[in-house]
Amino acid sequence: MTHKYKIRQMVHLVRAPISDSRAGGSGIYEVVRLMPADETGEVSYRIKSGMTERAVRESEIRA
Repeated sequence: MTHKYKIRQMVHLVRAPISDSRAGGSGIYEVVRLMPADETGEVSYRIKSGMTERAVRESEIRA
């Protein structure tokens, strides 16, 4: 599977993990790193907003 988003692209976090109390839901983040696909074949990204950086699956973000 290829990456849909590129480094430095701004994306919206559409689904925050329930256990992550730092995220209040959706937000705007910058893609800072492209990561390989996991065991299900879905690619991941490192995204950043302010001082918060996190790893997300492609299905969790939108342009």
